[in-house]
Amino acid sequence: MKIYRRYLMREVAAAVALVLVAFLALFGFFDMINELKDVGPDGYQLHHAVAYVLLRLPGRVYELLPVAVLIGTLYALSTLARHSEITVLRASGLSTRRLLGDLFRVAALFAVVTFLFGEFVAPPAERAAHQLRLKAVSSVVAQEFRTGLWVKDERSFINVRTVLPDTRLRDIRIYEFDEAARLRSVSEAAEGEYVPPASWRLSGVVRTVLEGDRATVERKPDMLWRSALNPDILAVLLVVPERMSLTHLTSYIRHLSENRQKTHRYEIALWKKLIYPLAAFVMVALALPFGYTHNRVGGVSLKIFSGVMIGIFFHMLNGLFSSLGAINSWSPLSSAVTPSALFLLAAAGMIWWVERR
Repeated sequence: MKIYRRYLMREVAAAVALVLVAFLALFGFFDMINELKDVGPDGYQLHHAVAYVLLRLPGRVYELLPVAVLIGTLYALSTLARHSEITVLRASGLSTRRLLGDLFRVAALFAVVTFLFGEFVAPPAERAAHQLRLKAVSSVVAQEFRTGLWVKDERSFINVRTVLPDTRLRDIRIYEFDEAARLRSVSEAAEGEYVPPASWRLSGVVRTVLEGDRATVERKPDMLWRSALNPDILAVLLVVPERMSLTHLTSYIRHLSENRQKTHRYEIALWKKLIYPLAAFVMVALALPFGYTHNRVGGVSLKIFSGVMIGIFFHMLNGLFSSLGAINSWSPLSSAVTPSALFLLAAAGMIWWVERR
């Protein structure tokens, strides 16, 4: 039995890896086509576009791995069924439960890979990709240090200690220089909120104006500040809730709770972060019934098409329940679990139907 288990796991893992590489090549090609429209002789060039697309691939791995598990497992099992290998295994005493358990071993490996990419690889890679693109196409240059985010905006330098996921800024310092590179003023603000199209409303402002040997201090409860700095530039450091790490999500939810603000969207993202890697188990369970069908002449292409459609529907349902849960204030756990639970029930029903036959 150990020989067949190694063979089965090798076939499924190889098929999943092949499908994932094909998906990455396809999505990378489309991303590259999308970036070519911004390539020019000045600023953003071809090597910038290539680096940007490559840095976004880890995020694609996180998004596509469950679908690749579904299609790869489906293809591997369909191929084994076509060669009557599954029939031989079942005739030798292999039960459906045992076969599903062996498939779950492979799913566990891909679940761990999905979690690692989503938690440690994709967020910093996407941040680096956006920062690279921003430096190439914009005159605003952003850099992150221990003291926070530093941004150059014409003759001003802006230091932001904290950038919140809802694009609000905290602990802001604005250093304004004149044409001779002499410091003209220093403004400090406790918090800033973006006001479209190109302004920030600063609160708790203390502005120090330097005029020769004199310095005057102005205090204002709030002030409107015009700047090229905007939420798109801040996206260099920001990660959408679904891509934030568990540590950042937990700390930010705690921060919102302490300030009596809504945490529903972030709680849903937290549960999705925990549950999404487990989708690999649901995908192999969905693929198993297809391995019990005996199409000696053909039918593999139809099964692959079915797998693609099921994967697309899973992603649509996953996003739909997250949005509905945030709008209707559903339980975060149920909003995150329901799509996977529905597909798992569908897989159980399909396996039961195939077993009856």
